[in-house]
Amino acid sequence: MNTTLHRLLALVASVLMAGVSAPALSQASQSPQGAPARKAAAPQAKPAPKSAPKVAAKSAPQKSAARKTARKGPVAAAAPPRPSFGQLAGLHETPDELELRSSVALVIDQETNEVLLQKNQTAVVPIASLTKLMTGMIISEARLSMDEMITITQDDVDTEKGSGSRLRVGTHLTRAEALHLALMSSENRAAHALGRTHPDGLAAFVALMNAKAQALGMHATTFVEPTGLSSRNQSSARDLALLVSAASNDAILRDYSTSHGYQLAMGKRTLQYNNTNRLVKNPEWDIGLQKTGYISEAGQCLVMQARVAGRKLIMVFLDSAGKLSRIGDAERVRRWIETRGPGLTPSTTGAVRPFSS
Repeated sequence: MNTTLHRLLALVASVLMAGVSAPALSQASQSPQGAPARKAAAPQAKPAPKSAPKVAAKSAPQKSAARKTARKGPVAAAAPPRPSFGQLAGLHETPDELELRSSVALVIDQETNEVLLQKNQTAVVPIASLTKLMTGMIISEARLSMDEMITITQDDVDTEKGSGSRLRVGTHLTRAEALHLALMSSENRAAHALGRTHPDGLAAFVALMNAKAQALGMHATTFVEPTGLSSRNQSSARDLALLVSAASNDAILRDYSTSHGYQLAMGKRTLQYNNTNRLVKNPEWDIGLQKTGYISEAGQCLVMQARVAGRKLIMVFLDSAGKLSRIGDAERVRRWIETRGPGLTPSTTGAVRPFSS
């Protein structure tokens, strides 16, 4: 027994001097081959050379960090991102002349209906917070009092994705403020409250969203709730171009969606909200209407109406890979159109006119 104890003590000493990890110690002491390992480690228990204290001094912060990590417990490995619907369907493999990062794209001249660029334009995919454009359209067309106060309740808390919000339960704000935050900052609780407080209730509000989609010719589109947090809110680039075209005729939707920022007074504190689309502040862009969106199933999404090289364009980018790639795709399209000028011809065979009924 004493011999075994001495061997273990010698092993501990060698571990401390050699920097062997605790799991290695545990494995060596429990392994059937542990005895030979302990004999081999014994010579390392000799006094360290004079330079050892300097090495120990340099590594002290590392030991301290290790102790802190140990107290906090093991750090869980980051879960890999869930693939989007477009990735699962192989839509990213579709080639296009601009090498876009979006798996679905459509660029249309709004005044002539010419399709200047298209990529998987009829593919039906989740659209995330692009949903809020339809939410805003239903609210605007309902002609409800925009000064009426609405209250954020527990029903508005996201149970679909568990996302957070700075609008706490019990927050009071006007319908206009809720619409502003929903369109500009993609505020989910604000968007849900808009649907919930509709005079006919949330279910009727969603029914109105779907009825409006059908009236606009968006026959591949389905809405199940007003925020876009559900991956069952789905559409195509073609259908979304119809939505953007219709929404661009509404001054409230234009103003709120392109607003740079808004301050919401919350008693003694003020919340600063900013636009989720950095391009609205870019002087190189003339944007009339826009909306961004993201959930893992949809990827990064962006729709805009913008004037480029004298042409009023509708741009749709869905399932873009990478946080800034939807912005990069928009920039690529703008430069491409500016370079080719007014003589730009459609990139598809024959002009597709998606706005005709």
